[in-house]
Amino acid sequence: MNRRRLAWALLCLYGATGVTALAYEVLWTRMLSLMFGISIFGVVFTVTAFMAGLGVGSFVLTGRGLRMSARRALIFLAMLEGGIALYALGLPLIMPWLDAGLISLGSQLSLSGWQSLQGGAVLLMLFPAALAMGMAFTLALRAAVAVQVSLASMYGVNALGGALGAVLPLFLLPTLGWRLSLWIIAALGLLLAGSVWLLSRAMSAENKPVGDVLTSVRRPPWLDLLAYAGIGAAALMLEVVWTRLFGMVLLRTEYILAILLLVYLVGIGLGSLLARHMRTNLWLNLLPGLAAITAVAGLYVLGHISRWATNADFSSLTIAMLSEGAVVALCTLPVTLLLGAWLPLLARHFHREEAGGGGWWYGANSLGAALGAMLAGFVLLSWLGSALSLCVAALLLLICGMRWVTDRRVWLLLPMLLLLILPVRTLPQVSALLPALADSVNQSIHEDAVSLTHVVERQQGLMRGQLILLSDLQRMDASSDPTAVTVQRNQARLPLLLHPEPHSVLFLGLGTGITVSGSLWVSDLQRTAVELSAGAIIAAADSFAPVNGDISRHASIKHDDARRFLRSDTNRYDVIVGDLFHPDMVGRANLLSLQQFQRVHERLNTGGIYAQWLALNQFDVGSIEVVMETFRHVFPHASVFIDGYRMALIGMRDSSISVPKLLNRFNALPEPRRSDATGGEGLWTWLGRYWGQIPPLDAALQDEWLPVIEFSLPRARYSGGSDVMAMWRWLLSWRVDDAVAVHDLKVSEQNIEPFRRARVASGLDVRLWMAELSGDERRVIQMAKLANHANPKDRWPAFALADRMFDSLAHTAPNGLSRKQALHRILGLRPDHEGALRALIELELQAGNIQVAHALKQRLQTISPLAKD
Repeated sequence: MNRRRLAWALLCLYGATGVTALAYEVLWTRMLSLMFGISIFGVVFTVTAFMAGLGVGSFVLTGRGLRMSARRALIFLAMLEGGIALYALGLPLIMPWLDAGLISLGSQLSLSGWQSLQGGAVLLMLFPAALAMGMAFTLALRAAVAVQVSLASMYGVNALGGALGAVLPLFLLPTLGWRLSLWIIAALGLLLAGSVWLLSRAMSAENKPVGDVLTSVRRPPWLDLLAYAGIGAAALMLEVVWTRLFGMVLLRTEYILAILLLVYLVGIGLGSLLARHMRTNLWLNLLPGLAAITAVAGLYVLGHISRWATNADFSSLTIAMLSEGAVVALCTLPVTLLLGAWLPLLARHFHREEAGGGGWWYGANSLGAALGAMLAGFVLLSWLGSALSLCVAALLLLICGMRWVTDRRVWLLLPMLLLLILPVRTLPQVSALLPALADSVNQSIHEDAVSLTHVVERQQGLMRGQLILLSDLQRMDASSDPTAVTVQRNQARLPLLLHPEPHSVLFLGLGTGITVSGSLWVSDLQRTAVELSAGAIIAAADSFAPVNGDISRHASIKHDDARRFLRSDTNRYDVIVGDLFHPDMVGRANLLSLQQFQRVHERLNTGGIYAQWLALNQFDVGSIEVVMETFRHVFPHASVFIDGYRMALIGMRDSSISVPKLLNRFNALPEPRRSDATGGEGLWTWLGRYWGQIPPLDAALQDEWLPVIEFSLPRARYSGGSDVMAMWRWLLSWRVDDAVAVHDLKVSEQNIEPFRRARVASGLDVRLWMAELSGDERRVIQMAKLANHANPKDRWPAFALADRMFDSLAHTAPNGLSRKQALHRILGLRPDHEGALRALIELELQAGNIQVAHALKQRLQTISPLAKD
């Protein structure tokens, strides 16, 4: 085989090793996310282990590798690739043992102690494979010297292969699952190992440089290696911060995170290939300033990107990902192109044979990258926040890159960069990022490795003074306005009403704390809430205390991941409540998995109840069928209740719902507590929201190792599958009739009539919402009147009528009524209608009825403690 063919074969094979390396990294990150929970820790520890292994392996073997023959180097390279593949095949066998051992050792540790224990185990577990990959780089470079392939080409094709490997698991995981995907990548690794061995056979023993070309290559000065390690640290700091920022303002799904990694590696690869055509001294002078300035420049367009992504209407997931990928590329590709060019330029500057000395530079850069990932994930995000962390990374790029600058005028860029940083050292206001919250101001911000938590205050209209809790700008359903407060409290009310005698309750998720406050009507109740976001815990204790009954004083708040807590906690609970979350966000769907439901089942007392709440507008029919079938697999007689646009999956351990028992307990409560227990809607209203037992569904199970939802939901959103109207039609298609519902809940004969009327109203509610979605106002009013007649205590039809009556006051005079009389009629329908109360207060003030207005204000403050005039 001639030298040219050998060169092409080597490039292709080494590019393919980039595919397997990044595919391993993504799959192992997925595995570790199941250990660490919904946070950046799994990503940071995986990247740290990889980069540290790459750095040590490359750095240690470079000296010896230069003295090997090309054939011998390829033989060792084949052995290493085969060893990595075999290690990957063995990892699924090791993981259960390691996971169980860590749970046993760390069950009593704090969250930070637990994460440190896991991190140490991860580093030890992944370091050997990464060490082998680092050694492989040096060995591949030794063969490249023999066939006269440049370092720029080798580094570039490997990075481009890595870009392909970063997205490959997205196609394998949903169809094949984690284990089979890993086996396929490992099989590819074994095939590569065999191919490299065959290439070594074709490599002539005499095919090596003449004379002392390689023996003259010397290790670069330590100070230069340290400077390039700093550039590696800055590069990984940028990657971690970009993941936070772009994942926050774009769609934070499995897909967008893969796109971020893809664009990053494509930039590195192309930058390295372009370096072959760059003038070394000129570009070593230009790189520091250009890289630093372009890194910071992205912060100036962050608000524009967020508003564009919010308002964009994409026709398909493919179009969305291409569009968002292009935006990410515009912001990050200029920086990554420059970062990719730095390595070959430095090697060319210091060595006669650039590939021969590339191992030292690569090793130093990788070790710095490992440190940068740790600094960004565990220190800078918490201390400085995302924006300032990115600015620090840009400064580090500039300062370290100045090591090889010969033109002193370049130092003028330092004060220019500082001036450029000044306006963007903090993130823009939420009002500048989210058009829907343009009338808001930031009240508080908390950022750590888990999430960026905002509490924003509305400034206009009826929402003035109300607070909204945002997690990474993606969750807008946790609000303090009265309607949202009622709906959130209902998540605790329903399961506590269905249990005949609850003494303990566990909330999987705290959020604003309002859901937990829905349990305050139960006396002598032990309340425990698990929340991973420290920002949410702080917001619940401070900002939302007026609307959550200062719940932090009445509940034990555990700062922990729900999955880790359920596995390590030894207590059992009468009621467990699963809070709402966005299932297509990274890691969230694991909370709806078979394994998670099994963990909950194990933590329930005999007769215990688990309520998992789902927001219907966040699912398509296919995805919600997956969740329901998975839930039914663990709780065979699970049932469904519908409250507005929210569905509760109710699973019971070793018992079933019995209306006579519930009535005995409910009727024994004093009247004020009955109202608190049901939100003023009465027990029959809640029982009337019974939809039926979950029917057998022809759907896959959501398994942690064979994920479905997080990959199917983003596609459904863009293909029209996430259609609430279709969801309502599907729900109505299998809703059980009254006779079945009476039998399921054991309703006695004398109570059938109130139960039936409540069910009639709840069914009409759905038709009311369908009419709203179709814009048929006449039918909305018709359905609302019928539902209100069937069950006047049901809040949904009463509010539909009250809202329309209130809106009509702005356009037409009341029919035979004064404005004051009309407002009183609205409040007769819904005494907690905030708009009508505010309007009536204004009328009484205008009439000089100060005492009446003051009494109404007190009533408004009870309904909406944060309301502002």
